[in-house]
Amino acid sequence: MAGIEFKASSCDTFVALPPATETGCVIFGKNSDRPDNEVQEVVYFPATNNPSESQLQCTYVPIQQAPHCHAVILSKPSWMWGAEMGANEHGVCIGNEAVYTKEPSSTKDGVLGMDYVRLGLERGKTAKEALDAMTAILEEHGQSGCCAENEAWTYHNSYIIADRSEAWVLETAGKWWAAEQITSGVRNISNDLSIGTKIDAMSIGLQEHAKAKGYWNGEGEFHFTKAFSSSGTEPSSRQVAGEFMMKKKAKYGEFNTRHMMDILRDERSGICMTGCFTSNGSQVSILPPPGAPAPPCHWFTGTPNPARSAYKPFIFTPGVQMPQYTVSPDFGSEDPLRTQPRFQREVDRRHSLWKSHEKAFSATNRKQESTLLGIIRDLEIKCIDDMEKFLKRFPNEKLEEADGVFNECVEAELKFYE
Repeated sequence: MAGIEFKASSCDTFVALPPATETGCVIFGKNSDRPDNEVQEVVYFPATNNPSESQLQCTYVPIQQAPHCHAVILSKPSWMWGAEMGANEHGVCIGNEAVYTKEPSSTKDGVLGMDYVRLGLERGKTAKEALDAMTAILEEHGQSGCCAENEAWTYHNSYIIADRSEAWVLETAGKWWAAEQITSGVRNISNDLSIGTKIDAMSIGLQEHAKAKGYWNGEGEFHFTKAFSSSGTEPSSRQVAGEFMMKKKAKYGEFNTRHMMDILRDERSGICMTGCFTSNGSQVSILPPPGAPAPPCHWFTGTPNPARSAYKPFIFTPGVQMPQYTVSPDFGSEDPLRTQPRFQREVDRRHSLWKSHEKAFSATNRKQESTLLGIIRDLEIKCIDDMEKFLKRFPNEKLEEADGVFNECVEAELKFYE
């Protein structure tokens, strides 16, 4: 069964590297734009060692499990196994975008593009390791399946994969792929293929397949987007706006945490999306350079619309204390995903923080909302300042001091909404 002709334009992913950033760090950011009634949860999974030859159940299908999975924190649609974005204990971050290509997409059960986000994080200690893990599975299993509950919406995927020293843009068309290495400056992706002739890695036989399908005549330098894009080579207005804002804020090598959050909150450009599609989750990650004593710090909203939300910090520690307030209810075998036929009934997947945030903003008029946002933003600024001071004190600070920092911030937000 082929996917319906529905090409939603949603999600934006960004990365900034030295010399664009202050303190020489890598800064990753993403907005996850999804159907407005889809709940997104923030969840932590510890590292695991797995039996040989064991199977892993992805959203729809099982695949071979890895011998070891790294600890991850994910921002994910609560109904699926995969994720829209996240990070692992080694400082690898990944975010995906829907893209539309000349290769056919399908609603047939398979590995989802969001499953690949989680697979890369669980299996890669570096951005390149994650890239290699993702593409190996892609070449074996391809990508397919419905990408939303109750909708035969399908697409292919592009990704930014970042670590402390570099980033990769991975773009896919079915089981075919190309990747571009980013070692400096800024880069962003939206819902269009963006890799041109600078291809630093690609699937074996990619160019031959393009010629055989008539996507490329074999003359001149191979251009991945020209060959595989079904929507031309012009970038979307959001991608253009995002690139402009990133370059402007990075002009003097001072791009920082607040700059990334400002871009993700930009409603005029459509990067911060509201309406039938909404920015239901947002992430900003600060990755110190290799050898730096401070750990990476990851900021998540856990609530829709970053312009109306507070980013809360998370640090991987040996004794992570992760709250249940951002975890959706578990419906077990009765989950609409696990029953056949699927998605025949609706369930309330809202977690505690989502409900409190929704209630607080639905009960305010414009003046009250402005006051509420002002208080939230002041609290967030203080939290950013406190975290920056904490991280600057490493190695004299103890990592365990950050065990419950995300939990504490979520609890403070919940009390504020009361």
